[in-house]
Amino acid sequence: MTDARAPWRAVGRRSDGAVDVAVVDAGGAVLERRTIARERLAAELADDPDTRWIWSDTTAWYHDVLAAGVRIARCHDVRLCHAILRDSSLVADATGLRSATVWDAASAAPADDSDALFALEPAPDAIPHDLDATVAEYARQVEAIRGSADPGRLRLLTAAESAGALVAVELHHAGVPWSRDTHDAILAGILGPRPRPGELPSRVGELAEAVRVELADPAASLDSQPRLLRSLHRVGVLVESTSKWELRRHEHPVIEPLLAYKRAMRLLSANGWAWMDEWIPADRFRPVYVPGGVVTGRWASSGGGALQLPRMLRPAVRADDGWRLVVADVAQLEPRILAAMSGDLALAEAARGRDLYEGIVARGTVPSRQEAKMALLGAMYGATTGDSGRLVPTLRRAYPRAMALVDDAARVGEEGGSVRTLLGRTSPAPSAAWRDLQADAAESEASDAVSSLARSRARERGRFTRNFVVQGTAAEWALAWLADLRRRLVGFPAVGDHPVTGRAHLAFFLHDEIIVHVPADQAEAAAEAVGDAADAAGRLLFGSFPLDFLLDVRIAESADKS
Repeated sequence: MTDARAPWRAVGRRSDGAVDVAVVDAGGAVLERRTIARERLAAELADDPDTRWIWSDTTAWYHDVLAAGVRIARCHDVRLCHAILRDSSLVADATGLRSATVWDAASAAPADDSDALFALEPAPDAIPHDLDATVAEYARQVEAIRGSADPGRLRLLTAAESAGALVAVELHHAGVPWSRDTHDAILAGILGPRPRPGELPSRVGELAEAVRVELADPAASLDSQPRLLRSLHRVGVLVESTSKWELRRHEHPVIEPLLAYKRAMRLLSANGWAWMDEWIPADRFRPVYVPGGVVTGRWASSGGGALQLPRMLRPAVRADDGWRLVVADVAQLEPRILAAMSGDLALAEAARGRDLYEGIVARGTVPSRQEAKMALLGAMYGATTGDSGRLVPTLRRAYPRAMALVDDAARVGEEGGSVRTLLGRTSPAPSAAWRDLQADAAESEASDAVSSLARSRARERGRFTRNFVVQGTAAEWALAWLADLRRRLVGFPAVGDHPVTGRAHLAFFLHDEIIVHVPADQAEAAAEAVGDAADAAGRLLFGSFPLDFLLDVRIAESADKS
């Protein structure tokens, strides 16, 4: 978090629009302070490329700086780091951090791209941006890390989280290179030509008519679930919901056209022409990423649905003329993380240089790749029934260290405790309502219904903490991958003036996948940098533990995997 080799400076906004700039020491105390005009901020940041900047919130500061043509190398994001340190079980005394509740306001509202593990959207204007508040909170964070059980891990985590914040803003500015013509052709091929405003595409209208014919109801409402359920019941399809899983359990001529209609409407509403006009007015898709938007440290998105782009639209992700895309994703990231976290050499050996699930089969643990996948994912997500649950005991015998790690995490969660990732991000404590329910169930006169509900809620929490340790550490590895790759790409020859898009740059990130947009003659070097950064991230987090992170790396003109 502090480094004697490079200065740390903090910035803060004044009520009159000017900016305070301060030099701070290793403990966060202000050594020098001066005020500059807001228009001078970008130049100030550009003056010394080795300076490390402390600011309230990267989203609130960096967009304007990048727009002015300045890229910074390093920062400390006070808002993001506050959320980590306030709750980390490695911090011995978080009283001061927890009392600074003004910094908690940034994580108050749900994001629209909700992850299964509680996505949160920041509200940067709800936190202070003045210098005094920023430096005071930074000093509290310095002290919390110094007095923690493992300062090195927390310094690494806060540095990675802050680097991720820089990447997120740069991704938005760079945008995903996108072909509107290709997007339009995909929509037309599936839905029919673009209709006039207020009308449905022709193919959607045909599917709706086919559904109504099978329902024998020309006026059937297909977009109101209660009304649609009544129509389905009248023709003998006795379902409780219109989910595809439940519909597919029934044989009736209405099922296929209804499922096709639902798919078409989902595409039209989520990524149809209106979405394209709003989010891709020209040749770039610019989603809004939310680093640390999920309690595990995974990113969320507060606009554009970047984390939910359907595979069918990948052909529209297309490099500029003379450029290429380097598309890379990690094979079985979370299971590999589990092997490294637990130090399970047998599981690491199964993953070395190959598909991990095939490696499990090769060791004779289970007979097929599909079973290996179900078993391992079941172990990480807490499956207790079906094929996954049946196979988990086999994994416990074959990979005892890995299974013990997630089993122990589940037990801690079920008992109301918290677990942490490799670097120290800690799961939230259970709610007061959860604790009250468990206390009620422990009473001797507790009813069977209360006891059963308490056990169910405990198991749910155990499944959450079981996956938290793995998903959260995978997010930490991904941040290290992004940060290292960002540093490497800055060294590539520039072909333009923009600080990000004037050279090879990151264009997309989704948990375990990245896309780099790169001049065609630099594509091979960029692909090599992607792999080297993944190796470096593994060494940074897991030292010499013998595990490789297997990448599928492609150089192509589009992101289509077909």
